[in-house]
Amino acid sequence: MRTGTGQVQGRSTRATPSRPVARRTRPRPRHVASGAAYRQRAQQQLRRFRGGSVVAVAITGLLLMLTDTTVAGLQVGDHADAVAPDTAAVVAEATSTVTALLYSFYGLLPRIGLALVLLGIGWLLRRTVAAMLRRTAAQWQRRAAVQAIATLLIYLGTAVAVLSVLAGDVRAMVGSVGLLGLAASWALQTPIESFTGWILNAFRGYYRVGDRIAVGDVFGDVYRIDMLTTTVWEAGGPDKAVRAAQSTGALITFPNWEVLRSNIVNYSRDFPFVWDEVTFGVTNESDLAYTIDVLERMAHDELGDDMASAVETYQVLLRSERLDFDVDAVPRVYLSPADAWTNCTLRYLVPVRSRRAWMSRLVLRASVELAAPAHVGRIVGAYPRTEVRLRSTWAAGQADAESAP
Repeated sequence: MRTGTGQVQGRSTRATPSRPVARRTRPRPRHVASGAAYRQRAQQQLRRFRGGSVVAVAITGLLLMLTDTTVAGLQVGDHADAVAPDTAAVVAEATSTVTALLYSFYGLLPRIGLALVLLGIGWLLRRTVAAMLRRTAAQWQRRAAVQAIATLLIYLGTAVAVLSVLAGDVRAMVGSVGLLGLAASWALQTPIESFTGWILNAFRGYYRVGDRIAVGDVFGDVYRIDMLTTTVWEAGGPDKAVRAAQSTGALITFPNWEVLRSNIVNYSRDFPFVWDEVTFGVTNESDLAYTIDVLERMAHDELGDDMASAVETYQVLLRSERLDFDVDAVPRVYLSPADAWTNCTLRYLVPVRSRRAWMSRLVLRASVELAAPAHVGRIVGAYPRTEVRLRSTWAAGQADAESAP
């Protein structure tokens, strides 16, 4: 039997001198990566290889398209069967190749000049369109999106015109543009999705600057909307340092492709009010109908007519969308049973950014109102209770319990 110290113990048939037994240990790898990490690294390398291959094919096709066809027809000489051509023939061949390339480049100079002129026209056209939009639609919320689309179309048309001039063959130009577009789609997938999300939000108006939104794990007030990202002032929540829906002072920036992948909750776009609730516990012996009446009158006095006007605006919005159903215009109290008491939940409508302030006011007012002398005996607040029952014949009951099998 081998012990942890490497010595051999036990009985043996013959006496042998004890020697320390050397333990063979395999060298431990410095770093052992998980299968998921290897798979992710392989996928990234494959993605890069695909993008690089497409770019290389596109550039090669463009170079072959731009060069003159006379280069392919250069006369090399009638010495193809010669095994070892002399130096003069090699020099003559190289000189003819360089000369053909120079003549080919010289023939492209007019095309290059025309391409530069087209680029200048495209740049002037873009500036003209931007200036016209700034003058005619300065306050239009979708102006930035329209300007971006116009700029993209102008640049795309200019690029097609320049390539058609340089190539001289529309079919080759279309093939080259297709390859370049495929390479760009592989390399710029995330920016393209973010730009598409920005365009979609600009025309559909999912959120604007100043709205309180929730997109994925982000919750707060929109501060800035760019072509690729959106920045919000963070508001608190259950898993944050500030648990109520109030600003934490932090800025969160997320890509615009979240518009295409996540649910968007807008709390203030068309109706900047939300329903909120606060719960009060009373004992089951309380007069529940009287408690409901007291809490509803208290909330109505505290909220005033602001809730009624907000509910009227909400009903107008519902009717415009053919969703006409009844909405409580005053605060309401709803009952629900608990373990040893009854919960009275007060439901009311308040502005979205002052929920916590209104809750504090209602809780303070309710604590004073429910403790008023006029409600003594009719409204009893819930609190933890322990019920103890005493038996008058304890001795007889204990004797019966001991005699039971």
